[in-house]
Amino acid sequence: MLIDELRGVYFILLKDLRAYYFKPPNISWGILFPLVLALAFSLRNPAGLGELAPGLIAMAAVFGTTSMEAIVITFERRTGALERLLLAPISIKSILMGKVLGGTVFGLMISGVMTGISMTVFGIRVVDPLWFSVSLLLTLLTLSALGALIAVSVKEVFEAQTLSNYFRFPMIFLCGVFIPVEAMPLPLQAISYLLPLTYSVDALKATTTGLPSLQGLMLDAAALSLFLIVFLTAANVLLKKSLK
Repeated sequence: MLIDELRGVYFILLKDLRAYYFKPPNISWGILFPLVLALAFSLRNPAGLGELAPGLIAMAAVFGTTSMEAIVITFERRTGALERLLLAPISIKSILMGKVLGGTVFGLMISGVMTGISMTVFGIRVVDPLWFSVSLLLTLLTLSALGALIAVSVKEVFEAQTLSNYFRFPMIFLCGVFIPVEAMPLPLQAISYLLPLTYSVDALKATTTGLPSLQGLMLDAAALSLFLIVFLTAANVLLKKSLK
């Protein structure tokens, strides 16, 4: 029944938040790393932190969602905890969605803190709160789904950590966080448009630093939605295969 599926998703989400996410080291890592990296880049231009703020929010979303998401599923598969969840009357899709929502909620908390810092310290202003919220939510869901896909693609926790870095760091440097995509060489621009964070940064910049274009925001939202569907579908297929 649908109500059983929704209850299962809720309790998996609650369990993961309590057991894995809401720990001081995770919270501090998710907030401090983007700030330290941004400060390092801004040493040559101290006045440029305001321009970096949308990218900082996106970067906080990256580390808030994927840092633990890629580990939790791998760890529970390793210990057999994930197989025990299958004894509950819920589907694999619901189990996966509970895991993805755990990363999404934690990422929302981390990126929310970064948004507050950006508004109070860096002086950014959200000119379109609705599209800012939609863009951030799609970003969190997509990146959390990416973390889940990474987790079901490997067998060991250290493999999940290594593989997640192969995605996170290229996205940070190729998706417009520090350098505009338009300023990159054409080959790097082509790669950047194959990465979901490019559309996240573009949407967050449009809703905080200028006059947002509805057409551009809808394109960013459509691209993120497509990435989300692809990641969720692939993760579901791989998780089913791994549990057979």
